[in-house]
Amino acid sequence: MVHPRRGHSASVRTEILDVVGVGFGPSNLGLAIAIAEHNATAPERLTCRFVEKQTRFGWHRGMLLEDATMQVSFLKDLVTLRNPTSPFSFLAYLKRHDRLVDFINYGSVFPTRLEFHDYLEWAAARFAGQVDYGCEVVAIEPAVGVDGSVDYLVVEVRDSAGRTVRQPARNVVLATGLRPHLPSGAVLGERIWHSSDLLTRLGELAGRPPARVAVVGAGQSAAENVDHLHRTFPDAEVCAVFTRYGYSPADDTSFANRIFDPGAVDDFYSAPDEAKRLILGYHANTNYSVVDPELIETLYRRHYHERVAGRERLRFLNVTRAAGAVQVGDRVELAIESMLDGTRDVLVADLVVFATGYRPGDPLELLGPFGAYCHRDTVGRLAVHRDYRVVTAPEVTAGVYLQGPTEHTHGLSSTLLSTTAVRSGEIVTSIAARSAASTVDRRADGLPASATSR
Repeated sequence: MVHPRRGHSASVRTEILDVVGVGFGPSNLGLAIAIAEHNATAPERLTCRFVEKQTRFGWHRGMLLEDATMQVSFLKDLVTLRNPTSPFSFLAYLKRHDRLVDFINYGSVFPTRLEFHDYLEWAAARFAGQVDYGCEVVAIEPAVGVDGSVDYLVVEVRDSAGRTVRQPARNVVLATGLRPHLPSGAVLGERIWHSSDLLTRLGELAGRPPARVAVVGAGQSAAENVDHLHRTFPDAEVCAVFTRYGYSPADDTSFANRIFDPGAVDDFYSAPDEAKRLILGYHANTNYSVVDPELIETLYRRHYHERVAGRERLRFLNVTRAAGAVQVGDRVELAIESMLDGTRDVLVADLVVFATGYRPGDPLELLGPFGAYCHRDTVGRLAVHRDYRVVTAPEVTAGVYLQGPTEHTHGLSSTLLSTTAVRSGEIVTSIAARSAASTVDRRADGLPASATSR
């Protein structure tokens, strides 16, 4: 039995839920939909609840630039690849908002990020009663029985007022998203931002537009930041700083895109470690540090036209590494180092934006003592079953599922939208099957099906 930790008072919910989802972004929103559609037809319903740190649904709000488009087809929404007739599809959203014909005439499979975010909000609103917004999961602990078995976990949730609730659950699905990454020597501050906060912080510059801005990074977000800041501040110099010679185009050709097919997950999962390493290397240019070719061409042409006009506001500091950033007064001193000869210089700017990507969070940070029950691979990473369930000791029947930090086992699509619909369905199928097996076992032992559960 797990009790509240010393020094903490917490209310304890008695119902053991089938699923507690940690995080409520697109991945666990897809899971909520998959559970709802399962419950609509299955004889045994799954009970669930979700916990989200944000006070309302939001997905990369700081990068919802007005004309930025998705890099994946609308058909890779929350449901279509799993259930094309689902009422939660992007097409159903368009129909509901009387824009279906207009979108067809739009002539592209790539909606803007603003529109796709509105679709996600529309879907999330249907589950508002199942989500604890403005709350944070601070601990996940094993409930150890007298025989040493772990049949469920206890999820400790803290709200904004500091009150805690301890919720037991047979399965926990971690979908905590990606964390902004900064290079060594960079610390966020008033004038040092990560690209994820671009739009949410631009208002801070109202009335005092910058004379010079530096954007560090070579990927899609970096190029979009450069483009947006160059257009937003027509008198500012915008410096793009990156280690490459130039922006590299994203490979979104038909054959390369097969790496994001649901079937590619099976191929990757069953491949030997060396093949996994090679596949990730061969196809990194479909996702990492690459830019849409049209945006590359737009920036190059703009830069060339400025050179012709003799007023060069858009500058590219290529083959250059950002070696640190320090705010001095109301300016930022960005240390830059040439990759060619190692010479260093200081670029003084009014604002530095690090568009240096994201990293998955470490699930073990939340799992605490339960981490001792989790198996690891030869390099210390969590071992994960094909159904996204963490491999655990034999005495554990509770499940921990991962949505996101599984690239080492499930491939490049692990943190992307491409397989969200299918992955969510696979997790629900796994949970439902294991729940049904548990019910059969209890009946075989002469116990009522509801014993220790509903």
